[in-house]
Amino acid sequence: MTLPQSFLDSLEKARGFDRVAFEAAHTAGEQVTSIRLNPFKKENNASLPEGVQVPWCPQGLYLGERPSFTFDPAFHAGAYYVQEASSMFIWCVLEQLIGGKTAGKKVLDLCAAPGGKSTLLSTYFKDGLLVANEVIKTRAAVLVENITKWGTTPVVVTNNDPVHFQSLPAYFDVMMVDAPCSGSGLFRKDPSAIAEWGEDNVQLCSQRQQRILADVLPALKQDGLLLYSTCSYSVEEDEAIADWLVDEMGMESVQMQLPAVWGIVETSSPQHQAKGYRFYPDKIKGEGFFISVFRQKKDIVGAGKKQKEPPLPQPSRQEMQMLQAFMPDLADIVFFKQADAVRCISEAWWQDLKLLAGQLYIKKAGTELGSIKGRDIVPSHELALSLLPIDHFPAIDLPREEALQYLRRKEFRTDAKHGWNIIRYDHLPLGWVKILPNRINNYYPAAWRILKD
Repeated sequence: MTLPQSFLDSLEKARGFDRVAFEAAHTAGEQVTSIRLNPFKKENNASLPEGVQVPWCPQGLYLGERPSFTFDPAFHAGAYYVQEASSMFIWCVLEQLIGGKTAGKKVLDLCAAPGGKSTLLSTYFKDGLLVANEVIKTRAAVLVENITKWGTTPVVVTNNDPVHFQSLPAYFDVMMVDAPCSGSGLFRKDPSAIAEWGEDNVQLCSQRQQRILADVLPALKQDGLLLYSTCSYSVEEDEAIADWLVDEMGMESVQMQLPAVWGIVETSSPQHQAKGYRFYPDKIKGEGFFISVFRQKKDIVGAGKKQKEPPLPQPSRQEMQMLQAFMPDLADIVFFKQADAVRCISEAWWQDLKLLAGQLYIKKAGTELGSIKGRDIVPSHELALSLLPIDHFPAIDLPREEALQYLRRKEFRTDAKHGWNIIRYDHLPLGWVKILPNRINNYYPAAWRILKD
C-alpha cells in the first residue's frame, strides 16, 4: 500500500504523527476486527464470539480473526454489532461527562447510518430518547434495519437535512456529529479510498462540516454536549474545525482524562487550544479516528416556544382490547398507528414523539407490534427482535444450520404447535413463522434474507 506523499506531508505538523511508524502500520497488512456486544441480549447465550476487551468500551471485543458474520445467526439477532474499535471511544466520553445521569436525556445522532454509534448511544441512554438521523434515504433504510435488530424501543429514526433540526431549538442534551469526511482514517481498512483522497477534497469536506454544524447546533441546549468526530487525519477537518467551533459558534472545549497506556494522542487546536483526541493505527489497535467534545454556551433564542404537534392516530377501544390481549405484560406504554401497523413507545416519550412528528420526516418510531387484520394481529418482525416482553409466545429453538435456512427463507424442519411461533437460535429471537396444518409460512423479511449458500 502506497500512501500519497502530499497526504503524508500534510500530517507532518499533526501532533503524534510518526511518519515511519504510520507508513509501517499501513504496509503491514494487519486487519483489526472488533465487535460490540448487545448487553440486553447476552443472557443464556453461549454462541457469541470470544475476544479481548477494547479498553475504552466494556462491551467492545477485539476478535482474533474475522469470521463470516453473514453465517452467524446471533449477528442477525442483534446480539452484537460489528464496529470499528476506535469509534467505540464514545462510550468512554459519555462515562466521563454524563456518568449515570442518563434518565430523561434527549440525544441526537445526526449522521447516523449505518448505525454503530446509534446502537451504542441507545445502549448508554437506555432510559433516554435517541433520535438517529440519516440524510441519504438509502442509508436511512440500513439504519432502520440495524436499529431494529438492536432492539431498543425509545429510538426515533429520521431522514432529514441538518437544517431541519432548527425547528427544535435547544431541544437536545447531547449531540453526536460524526461528520462526512475525506476518509483517510480508513485507508488501511479500505485501500480503494486512497485514490479518492486529495487536498481539494479535504477543503470541501471541511466546508461541509462547518455547514452541517452551523445548521444543527441551534438544536443543542445551553450546557448541552457536542461530540464531533471524523475518520480523517487532516488538521483541516479536525483541529481547524475545533477552532472554528470556538470562534464562530461560541462553543467551549471539554477535556478528557485518559490513561497514557491507551496510546490515544491528545491534541490542542492551534488558535484556542481546544482539546481533541487522535487515534493512529501505529499507536492503538484500531483505525484512524478523531474526536473533540464541546459544551454549548449559547442561550438559544426560541427555546421553549410551543411547537405544533400533529395528532398521531391511536387504536380504537376494540383494537386496544386486542392489543392488550396480544401483549399482556406491557406497562407504561402508548400505542399509536402508522398506516396499517400498530406501534408503541414509552409513555414518558409520547409527547416528545408528537413534537418530533410535527417537525421531522420519521422513518421509524418506537417498536412496531404488528398489523390488525380483522380479528387477528399479524406480529411484526420488529417485535420479535425487540426488548419488549414476548415470552408468552410459543418459541421454536433451531440449531445453527436450521436457523440459517430460516434466515435464507428456505424450508427447514420443525415440530411445533399450529399458529404463530418465534424462531430462536441459542435463546435469541430471529423472527416469526406461522405453522399451518400442511406448511410453514416464513415471515423473515425478504429484503434482509441471507442470499449466500
